[in-house]
Amino acid sequence: MSNELTSPENEVTGHDVAPADAPAVSAPGTAGLAGFLGSGLGRNLGLIIALLLLCAVGFATAGDRFASADNVLTILRLGSVIGVVSIGMTFVICGGGIDLSVGAIVALSSVWATTLATQTMAENVHWVVMVFTAIAVGAGCGLINGVLVAYGRVAPFIATLAMLAGARGLAEIIAQRRTQIIRDRDFITFFGGDVLGIPVLVIIFVLVSVFGWVLLNRTTFGRRTLAIGGNAEAARLAGIQVRRQTAMLYILLGIACGIAAVMIMARTTTGTSTHGQLYELDAIAAVVIGGTLLSGGRGTIVGTVLGVLIFTTLTNVFTLNNLDTSTQAVAKGVIIIAAVLLQQRVAERHRSSG
Repeated sequence: MSNELTSPENEVTGHDVAPADAPAVSAPGTAGLAGFLGSGLGRNLGLIIALLLLCAVGFATAGDRFASADNVLTILRLGSVIGVVSIGMTFVICGGGIDLSVGAIVALSSVWATTLATQTMAENVHWVVMVFTAIAVGAGCGLINGVLVAYGRVAPFIATLAMLAGARGLAEIIAQRRTQIIRDRDFITFFGGDVLGIPVLVIIFVLVSVFGWVLLNRTTFGRRTLAIGGNAEAARLAGIQVRRQTAMLYILLGIACGIAAVMIMARTTTGTSTHGQLYELDAIAAVVIGGTLLSGGRGTIVGTVLGVLIFTTLTNVFTLNNLDTSTQAVAKGVIIIAAVLLQQRVAERHRSSG
């Protein structure tokens, strides 16, 4: 029982723990290389190499337009919004779930936080009212998802698919299919500014990533999440309240969507029901590319961050070379399939070696 619960934690930290009675012998040749590539360090190193190769392609095809400081900041700004959503998605997938509604939740949060009533209250009090509104709406949507999945026993795919349709539709009703302009200049100045040349949006992404890493790797909450994703029944027998933990994971992702809504509001100075289009695809892709198992039980925040940077850089390279969005979508699809196939190979290797 204890081995089942501790194995996910060992995997997420990237350390391989051998049985007490097993000799400490490393496999030579290709077996040793395969073992290294299957470890957390090996996966992250592979992602770093892939990112560097992508940067080399960008520099070779777009030259100084790609390598300029302004373009690098553009990549980081674009990646920061979907990056925050991807951090939350990592927790849900680690716990054995999935969420298809993140884009719609971002849209609903941005619309609700920019209604005339909310902005009037913000003018009378402080623009932080808009921030709290977006986060509260995101957390509320996450709570509904969590209750349906954990206590209603609705399949995560179905529950979040329903939320996708409902949240997007509600956003359209509230906004009346119009774009709501943010009037508070202090809000835009704060989130659209920079600190020592680093955009505030990027700083928020970094802070969320650090918080996510600590929460997943250094807390009981993270260990319980990985245990549930690895074997929910074993986790329940070990005394973990699986339903409550699962609901909390969806609430956490909802909060991440609310933060992302604030970020996209600041970047576009608007709230609209069209925000967050295909965010579910981008977030899941970044998480899978980063090395988190879709079946749950193993995840890595560092890998997710690298996955976000890879996809954002890929989009930027395609844009600079005037390639259409259809080609970008095909490339993303191929990368996702390759990542899933690689995950299956690594999982099979671990099972056979165990």
